[in-house]
Amino acid sequence: MIAALLLALALAMDAFAVALTQGAKFRPSARQGLAIAATFGVFQALMPLAGWVIGAVALTYVEAFDHWIAFGLLTFLGVRMLGFGGDDDEDAPALTGKTLLIAGVATSIDALAAGITLPTLGVSPWAAALLIGLVTFALSGAGVVLGRRAGDHMGEWAERIGGLILIGLGVKILAEHSGWM
Repeated sequence: MIAALLLALALAMDAFAVALTQGAKFRPSARQGLAIAATFGVFQALMPLAGWVIGAVALTYVEAFDHWIAFGLLTFLGVRMLGFGGDDDEDAPALTGKTLLIAGVATSIDALAAGITLPTLGVSPWAAALLIGLVTFALSGAGVVLGRRAGDHMGEWAERIGGLILIGLGVKILAEHSGWM
């Protein structure tokens, strides 16, 4: 379950960073902040389940090397979160309505890919998805509040920490399945 919590924290970092920026730039009301947190939490909970279903269908074909796939996906996502290969969202709009839904999907694409790796963590995919959604909800809500108070310079660091956690999880999965741990 600790691996699932670490995954949840890492996956929530991009949503946290966006929520932090929204709080700093647009000073959303409590209701708008709740909408941001809820949208990010719901999408982050649903996307890993979609990834898990995709992975479950393909599992019989990739079972012998699934740990390499998990390592590759998590490392790729982690490297992107460290700032390599990602886009810069300096001109991010205020998140309301359609743009909020688009941001919910955009910040949870990594959760879709990570959902494929859920069977390698040894926890129920349903429990992991719920945990990911709740952690994202909580951190996104906190991000809006912190952003309102501290400014948006913290978002970049949060995303980088999430990237390092994802890379670490990938290495852990590879090490466990390769007999290194």
